[in-house]
Amino acid sequence: MRPEILNPLFAEVAALKGVGPALAKPLDRLGIARAVDLLFHLPSGWVDRVARDELDAADVGRTIAITLTPRDYRSGSSPRAPTRVQATDAAGNHASLVFFGGGSGWARKQLPLGEPKRVSGRLDRYGDALQIVHPEIGGEEEGFRAREAIYPLSEGLTSRRLAALVEQSLARAPVLDEWIEPSLKARHDWPDWRSAVERIHADPADAVARARLAYDELFANQLALSLVRADTRKRRGRALQGDGRLRDLLRLPYRLTGAQARSVREIEGDLAQSAPMLRLLQGDVGAGKTLVAAMALLIAIEAGAQGALLAPTEILARQHHDTLRRLLAGLPVEIAVLTGRDKGRAREATLMGLADGSIQLLIGTHAIFQEAVRYRDLGLVVVDEQHRFGVAERMLLQAKGQTPPHVLAMTATPIPRTLTLALHGEMDQSRLDEMPPGRELIETRVVSEERIDEVVNALGRHLAEGKQAYWVCPLVEESATSDLQAAEARAASLQARFGDRVALVHGRMRGAEKDAVMARFSANEAGVLVATTVIEVGVDVPNATLIVIEHADRFGLAQLHQLRGRVGRGGGRSVCLLLRGGSLSETSRARLALMRESNDGFRIAEEDLRLRGAGELLGTRQSGEAMFRLATPELLGELLPAATDDARLLIDRDGGLEGARGQAARVALYLFEREAGVALLRSG
Repeated sequence: MRPEILNPLFAEVAALKGVGPALAKPLDRLGIARAVDLLFHLPSGWVDRVARDELDAADVGRTIAITLTPRDYRSGSSPRAPTRVQATDAAGNHASLVFFGGGSGWARKQLPLGEPKRVSGRLDRYGDALQIVHPEIGGEEEGFRAREAIYPLSEGLTSRRLAALVEQSLARAPVLDEWIEPSLKARHDWPDWRSAVERIHADPADAVARARLAYDELFANQLALSLVRADTRKRRGRALQGDGRLRDLLRLPYRLTGAQARSVREIEGDLAQSAPMLRLLQGDVGAGKTLVAAMALLIAIEAGAQGALLAPTEILARQHHDTLRRLLAGLPVEIAVLTGRDKGRAREATLMGLADGSIQLLIGTHAIFQEAVRYRDLGLVVVDEQHRFGVAERMLLQAKGQTPPHVLAMTATPIPRTLTLALHGEMDQSRLDEMPPGRELIETRVVSEERIDEVVNALGRHLAEGKQAYWVCPLVEESATSDLQAAEARAASLQARFGDRVALVHGRMRGAEKDAVMARFSANEAGVLVATTVIEVGVDVPNATLIVIEHADRFGLAQLHQLRGRVGRGGGRSVCLLLRGGSLSETSRARLALMRESNDGFRIAEEDLRLRGAGELLGTRQSGEAMFRLATPELLGELLPAATDDARLLIDRDGGLEGARGQAARVALYLFEREAGVALLRSG
């Protein structure tokens, strides 16, 4: 249960004065649904304004606040011409207040002739005259703050309106007991939590208040992870010691890389302990994670237990099934697949096989931890694409064994070291930072979209050689419908040239349709697969050696690197063409340049964090884990080690959640919404 003291902050925004359905919409677009969201929607900048009694040309370029009296309205003959309100100060000096956007009605209503009004805006020169374009307007007595916060906004919302709502939320904010270790707080001269929130909204330049809030968020995050870790260590699972009989039967096409062999040894050591393993296996695209996972599953099966592999999508689950069946062919291991699509007798047979233990390895989507699925003896769960599953789903799976099973999480999205600690601090880490033999570097080129005809001609030559290609369509912000339209339009234009050799796959297709298209492409019955980012993870077609990514400047680095990894899987030369738009931001330019020069996913991940921030790191915020609202990448690197140490200190020295500081820290967990999935909070 959330502590009562926080209830006023977790009230819906509709409870605030002046918030009706019209205002709720732009707030919702910003992710603001409750009063606490307003407090944590920090200003992105500020306006410094100087109060003046008289207009002065020396202030040109500054933002001023001044009382002016409107004298005359002037609108041009064209509907698009600006409205100019001629106004004077107390000394009779003239300036124009200029409003663009057609229609002079609004300006006349806000600025009645002869009525002094307090206005604020940037003073500019237009010819010989002074002017303020789109000034803010208040009553004559209404002041403007010398420093005013500027907030990230959406259409239908102004910074001043948002600031007024923040003020209402602040009135609901309680004074909370301190959760930070006293000497740490004193060393940084940090204010208490409520003062920090007040200070940052009053003065966005207040670095001390900003650091305090970032620290609080990181501390709550690290404490939640430490609690999960401590709880896992306390549990008694079952030691799994394989005898090597199944692994000795494996006929691998090449020897394990040093990184793979090291990871297998680390996993084997964990499985031999009675405390359940909780390990994250990070591997770049193509680094051979599946083989490491297969070895781990074989150890569990050698020890007489069952293994399960959880994949985020049906395509990926079925592909893992095919890969493992080929890899383990000839071994006495019964493998089955289970997704939401499996019905009737096939499903019943799988469920019976799991319950009686005749199926030793199950691969599937989240369907594998539904209530009806019972295992005879589940010993190891492998979770692929870890960031798609939250802590709560992992806990559900852990409840499936007679004793809590060991968990190996995998991700092909290389994560920067600082973020690994922040997102997966409850886990031990293994890194695959070497490539297996035969993986060639993928040649990456950046091409202007104006040269798309040349790209299509090159695609024709590629197909004529019997090779296959992916064509990834642009990411359209916040609209799956537009994504789909873009993909359909591109598929139609390529079909006009190459006929039925062009196939289309997108996220809105039913599972069976998607699988049928992927099967066609895998069998080389289709030469080009036009896709939305549904192909980002895991699709494996060795004959596909070209990938074209449209509007590459709209994608994050991690996502571009994932997509590029769809090619280069069959040996030989592979090419990735990044099509870019005409006007590139500095960030987009840096991103594409790095893609061209580097194939190293870990380096790319570090840069992605620097360029985009933690909240966006995993692409389009599809992460199952909570991201950070208050901790910027710079503050993350600076404050995370201290937050991690402080969280461990609280658990190891200060009595966990039971002592006075622990009770305050419990409130912090709920305030920053890090309580989900921390099962022991219910009893502790």
